[in-house]
Amino acid sequence: MNGLPNAPSCERNRDPILAVLQRWFADRRNVLEIGSGTGQHAVYFAAAMPWLRWQCSDRAENLPGIASWLEHASLPNTPAAVGLDVARGPWPRSDIDDGRFDAAFSANTLHIMGWPQVEAFFAGLDGVLSADATVVVYGPFNYGGDYTSQSNREFDGWLKARDPQSAIRDFEAVDALAQRIGLRLVEDAAMPANNRCLVWRRM
Repeated sequence: MNGLPNAPSCERNRDPILAVLQRWFADRRNVLEIGSGTGQHAVYFAAAMPWLRWQCSDRAENLPGIASWLEHASLPNTPAAVGLDVARGPWPRSDIDDGRFDAAFSANTLHIMGWPQVEAFFAGLDGVLSADATVVVYGPFNYGGDYTSQSNREFDGWLKARDPQSAIRDFEAVDALAQRIGLRLVEDAAMPANNRCLVWRRM
């Protein structure tokens, strides 16, 4: 759309992701999205799931683009995006539900961050999630220390050439971080283009 930031991958992956979110966020009400990027996912998911309050967050440089999408969509359930660098904080508090979020979502972020930032991602979530929260993370993952496809191997090489701190993460290492904050894996859904949707819930 004219004047709005556009990530073509958001258009391609939004419907498969939405199908997972509609299952696991059906009983949720207050979602924190970490790394909202352009804001395209936020407005699409918030429109499709109007019972959710969808709180966008990202690093400061991405907030103007997100604001453009939120203003364009003009939805009642998308408050203004807040700044968040997972490594530095401060992590946002909700203005409802005693300041905690009962759900969190992030797409295509963990392989962009360095590993210390991935650790900070889960450590930060620990302080802002409710006792029964659901977390959904979308992106590529390795299993058993190996790539799931040749395209992921090539993508990982491209990531590391661009930034040596970036890499496709090992599922087992990420799941261990999730378990450390009381999250238990409830679904590992295959997505198009060799991506996954990982779903954890505090129980």
